[in-house]
Amino acid sequence: MDRAFERTKILTHHLLQSSPSPVQTSLSSNACFNYTLPELSEKYAFDTKEMRRLIDGHHLEVRDRLFGMMSQSKLFNPRVRGGKVFVSPDYNQPMEQQREITLKRIDYLFDRGAFKGWLTEQGEEIELRKFASFEVFGTFDHSMGTMLAVHFFLWGGAVQVFGTKHHHDKWLRDTETHVVKGCFAMSELGHGSNVRGVETVTTYDSNTQEFVINTPCESAQKFWIGGAANHATHAIVFSQLNINGSNQGVHAFIAQIRDADGYLCQNVRIADCGRKIGLNGVDNGRIWFDNVRVPRENLLNSVADVSADGKYLSSINDPDQRFAAFLAPLTIGRVSIATSTVYISKAGLTIAIRYALTRRAFSLKPNEPEVLLLDYPSYQRRLLPLLAKTYAMSFASHYLKKLFVKRTPQSYKTIHIFSSAFKATFTWNNLHILQECREACGGQGLRTENHVGQWKAEFDVQSTFEGDNNILMQQISKALLAEYVAAKKRKKAFKGLGLEHMNKPCPVIPSQLTSTALRSSQFQMDALCVRERDLLNRFAAEISHYQAKGLSKEHAFNMSNSDSTSVHQSYQIAEDLGRAFTDRSIFQAFAEAEATLAASSLKDVLGMVRSLYGLICVEDASFLRYGYLSVENAAAVRSEITKVCGELRPHALALVSSFGIPDAFLSPIAFNWIDANSWSSIQH
Repeated sequence: MDRAFERTKILTHHLLQSSPSPVQTSLSSNACFNYTLPELSEKYAFDTKEMRRLIDGHHLEVRDRLFGMMSQSKLFNPRVRGGKVFVSPDYNQPMEQQREITLKRIDYLFDRGAFKGWLTEQGEEIELRKFASFEVFGTFDHSMGTMLAVHFFLWGGAVQVFGTKHHHDKWLRDTETHVVKGCFAMSELGHGSNVRGVETVTTYDSNTQEFVINTPCESAQKFWIGGAANHATHAIVFSQLNINGSNQGVHAFIAQIRDADGYLCQNVRIADCGRKIGLNGVDNGRIWFDNVRVPRENLLNSVADVSADGKYLSSINDPDQRFAAFLAPLTIGRVSIATSTVYISKAGLTIAIRYALTRRAFSLKPNEPEVLLLDYPSYQRRLLPLLAKTYAMSFASHYLKKLFVKRTPQSYKTIHIFSSAFKATFTWNNLHILQECREACGGQGLRTENHVGQWKAEFDVQSTFEGDNNILMQQISKALLAEYVAAKKRKKAFKGLGLEHMNKPCPVIPSQLTSTALRSSQFQMDALCVRERDLLNRFAAEISHYQAKGLSKEHAFNMSNSDSTSVHQSYQIAEDLGRAFTDRSIFQAFAEAEATLAASSLKDVLGMVRSLYGLICVEDASFLRYGYLSVENAAAVRSEITKVCGELRPHALALVSSFGIPDAFLSPIAFNWIDANSWSSIQH
């Protein structure tokens, strides 16, 4: 009541224009904000160009050339804000306009040779150049990046890996020059992740030597097909192949869906998927095939073929092995998503941290300047661990790209596991990073021109396309279980996937952890290996428990363990195991990159970033849940994170500047946000 009375008294005095009460006399108005470029007060302890070379890894010149190519054209929507030029899509345009301008931007890049050799040249250099280019294109606009990924990686990649020489000769050059506009018709209304269950059916007519593609029911309609609604001329169609009444499983066919004038081909029906929460520059469509006929040579036949007289031919007799061989090369989609999403995390953090280095809020004492946002420990704790995570993802991304470009048929399984793990983890991390950046920018984060809020919607789809993240993580655990069972059965050492640590004595986590120990790379690796080893042992024991009762491995995987001695359910252990494998793999890539550096200030700062990443991994709840850390040690980890954040604070600007993203591809609040929001800016 006393508080209410006092507030009423103050309000009454205000309304009566009485003189202020004594409590008010100590308050005075602050001077107006003056924007100060953070570079004037923040010192760099290391060479940011050298750091960029380390974290970008390759093709810096290509990246910079493409950034420049886009920033020079009015097609990329340049706007002056706060005395600087920014380029970004206009997300407020109607969906139809977003789609048309996306296609015009792509044509602009084709005309300037941005994609020369992408499908007609081979080798590690061209593949790494493609990855670098996609990271740049996605930074400008995810819709544009997605359309290019569908055209080159999915359509073009399928022709390359599923097709043979006559397919390459007929389709690849026209794809590279955009004469053919391809799409990838795999997902259906009734089947997404379960590719083996697609319901589209193709039969063979030996009289005309044609395949007949049909959509037998509504759930078999092709759904979410990027490029199909407006622009694509051809589609890779995934379908069950039925030969003489026998289903030979899923195969891929080339089908023309539009002619050169853009009109639909006979017996092809297409509908629009409509407006989405993001990615509206992509014309996602639905496709029905009403007994569409395609020539026999339009079967992509690297794995299986059908003779002119209708005989099914394949060197792989086992349907499961044939399906695995068929899908193995498709990992490029997940690799490109994983690697390109890291750039968006970089851009989001650069915007949020630059803003936090110039925006102030609240004074600690009367008449003192307000405090910079990033000088608050709570802000450091929110943003700097995410910065460390983004550095870690960068190094893991390099590892994944190198693994992919050096691929062999023997390495497909390894690439599948790492691309699944990194795609799921990186895209989840990216959404978390963008959400935290949005909140850290306050109300400014809601404005589309400041990107971070809009990017959340634009990149949300990454958690489900090219494989639902939860399913991908389950696949990792199943693959690890298979490695475990094989090693035990053969009584041989673990080899590959970084599981060699399973061959050594189990590390012991000390009962008391000092600051030095907590920050050490060895302790952090040991802790991550302890968790991964234990969860793999637990998972194997759980599956074995149910198999001993007569259940299949798949049934055992999904059991609730109500009658097991474990308090954890099989699928929960599997989820934790997938994360444990991924965290250890990412950390290992980071630690190996750090180890290559000679003693320098750059290595010192990068060591702090690595320490912070290792600590946030060890802070995960699973370390308490399964008893790897005591409550006291968990508290010590949490405390150490706060200390490292404080020590990294002086390096925050240098660390985001090292990402090398041009100013034009950031946003107004990353720079002079006062001028950008001034009355004079409205007049212009």
